[in-house]
Formats: sequence, C-alpha cells, structure tokens
Amino acid sequence: MGDSQLKHTIITTLIMVMFAIVGTAILAYTYTITKAPIEASEAEARRALFEQVLPASMHDNDLLKDTVRIAAGGLLGNATETEAHRARKAGQPSAVILEVSAPDGYSGEIKLLIAISLDGTIVGVRVLAHKETPGLGDYIDIVHSNWIRNFDQQSLAKTADELWKVKKDGGSFDYMAGATITPRAVVKAVHQALQYYHEHQEALFAQAVAGEK
Repeated sequence: MGDSQLKHTIITTLIMVMFAIVGTAILAYTYTITKAPIEASEAEARRALFEQVLPASMHDNDLLKDTVRIAAGGLLGNATETEAHRARKAGQPSAVILEVSAPDGYSGEIKLLIAISLDGTIVGVRVLAHKETPGLGDYIDIVHSNWIRNFDQQSLAKTADELWKVKKDGGSFDYMAGATITPRAVVKAVHQALQYYHEHQEALFAQAVAGEK
C-alpha cells in the first residue's frame, strides 16, 4: 500500500469515526430532551386510566409511586410480573388497583384493570386490551357499552361464589346473546381478582414500595 493510499484510508477511517461520534451525540441529546416529556405523558395517561376505576376522592397519594410487584400466574392470570397500585387516604389504605388477565376470551387474552376498596368491594373495572369480535364480543369495553359497570359495588360478600357466572350458566351476570364466551371469561377473571385480594390484602399493604429495600 502506497503512502497516498494509506493517507486516504486513515482519512476515511477518521471521517467514519467522527460521523459515529456525532451521530451518537445527536441520539444521546435527542433521548435526553425527549425522555422527560415522554415519561410525563405516559404517567398522565396512566393516571387518567386509574381515574376511570378509582375516584380521586378515594386517595391522596401518588398511585404511580405506591406500588408492589406481583409475580406472574396465580389467580390474577398474568403471564408476566405486574404491579399493584395502592391507594391511601391520609396515610391509611383505601384501595388497590390490580392488573388481571382473562386468558380464555373468545379471541384470546383479555386484559383488565380492577380497583378494589379496602373492604373488598369493587370500585371499578375497565378493559385494557382485547381481541374480541367487533360488534359482538367487544361490548365488554366501556367505549361500546356500560356492561362492565355491572361489577361496580360487587364483592364476595354480596355475591356467592356459585353465582359468579353469566346467567346462561346459572349465575348473576348478564350477557349478550351470541357472545357468551367473552363475558364468561371476564366474570371469572374478576371473581378470581376478588379472591386474590381476599387472600393477600394484608400482604399487599404490608410490602415495601416496589424498588425500595
């Protein structure tokens, strides 16, 4: 390799290195200036979702920070670890918000968000995600109907275990004709969430905030 070729190779390499450094710097700067706004937007969206299942009057703490981790599986049916968000009023426990999965929907998994008050009464339930048939099974979504509000004020004390079924199966809950599998899966998941809360209530509020030692 001649001197001219060597110089050309060195210059080309230096130019490539400079481009890599500049590119990395630009990406790092972009990440830095957009990270905070994105996180703030996500937090605001999460809080708005929480308000759908739990009135602001029921807590005065930051629900996004007062959390505990819940292992996958069990009565909540989640495939991965989730977080329970704990509500407090004047420092005292008032409710908990749980993420729940109904794996046996007609078209697959149905993700739910459920708020349960300290005394074990459901405050609100919302569907986070589903793949149910539009115009048929999607009535579980508050956007399409008020069916999901049937769970408001329900509890294990109010409704016996054997009645946590759709009426077609001898239970207490309404359903739309031709779409029984979807509500059956949701009723089962909500019932199991109440059972989980009943079994783990003390532990949920006794645990340290997620991420703390």
